[in-house]
Amino acid sequence: MPVVLMHGWPGSILEHTALVGPPTTDGLDVVVLSLPGFGFSGPPLAPGWDIVRIAHAGAELMRRLGYDRYTLHGSDSGAMIAREWGRLHAGQVAGVHVTTLLSATANAEPTEQEAAGLTQSEIDRMCASAARRAYNQREEMGYGILQSTRPQTLGFALTDSPVGQLAWIVEKFKAFSDCRDSPEEVISRDTLLTNVMLYWLTGTATSSARLYYETAHARTGFGGVIVPSATPTGLASFPADTSVPVRHLAERTDNIVHWTELARGGHFPGLETPDLLLADLQTFLHNLC
Repeated sequence: MPVVLMHGWPGSILEHTALVGPPTTDGLDVVVLSLPGFGFSGPPLAPGWDIVRIAHAGAELMRRLGYDRYTLHGSDSGAMIAREWGRLHAGQVAGVHVTTLLSATANAEPTEQEAAGLTQSEIDRMCASAARRAYNQREEMGYGILQSTRPQTLGFALTDSPVGQLAWIVEKFKAFSDCRDSPEEVISRDTLLTNVMLYWLTGTATSSARLYYETAHARTGFGGVIVPSATPTGLASFPADTSVPVRHLAERTDNIVHWTELARGGHFPGLETPDLLLADLQTFLHNLC
């Protein structure tokens, strides 16, 4: 039973190179999916490539590859795609392992009525989740607003300047990785440059940004309707990630069978802490069998 690995923005297939060897030696086939609009996948030829369409396309890809049963792993947008893919194609997807879930994020601190039915640790977790969400909305979402509303305009600037493309991407690696002053504390400079080059050499700044636009304007996109999923789901939570997931919130809409809160790592665990991510993914896959 293979496992499909999916990245998000501003990541790439490079995030999963450290995960390919060990799962394969455990007897699993590994499919590393380059999202439509990213890197060597090239720009889609038509609009409408939101997370649901990508999920359906991924399921069709796996069918053509000859797999009728498989598991999924995703981070960032890849996590959103994995979740919807598992929900929409539950007959083929044995389980979904992600590093983030929209359903697990607290939009605000619990009300007095909500807090009455929670433990103190659950209250603290909700408060931390709401605080991080508020901080990111206030300080870190400029890129997301532009990519969700004006990806074409932004794309002209990024495609015209290699320094601009580099700054646009590395700034988010600095903000969202588990580092103090520079992402090079946890990710090598060569790796960062290689990741940026996958956008620059292929001219996919605009098409990758469009994933934000398409998702923001879709019913199941950012802040949209969260349709319940019965697919077995595991989550690996890294302390410096963009969100602090709350298990009892996730369990309202997702079939949570695995939950790990790790001691280090950020939004790019496949590059920052591949050892921790791999160990958690292997545990999740083992428990599914």
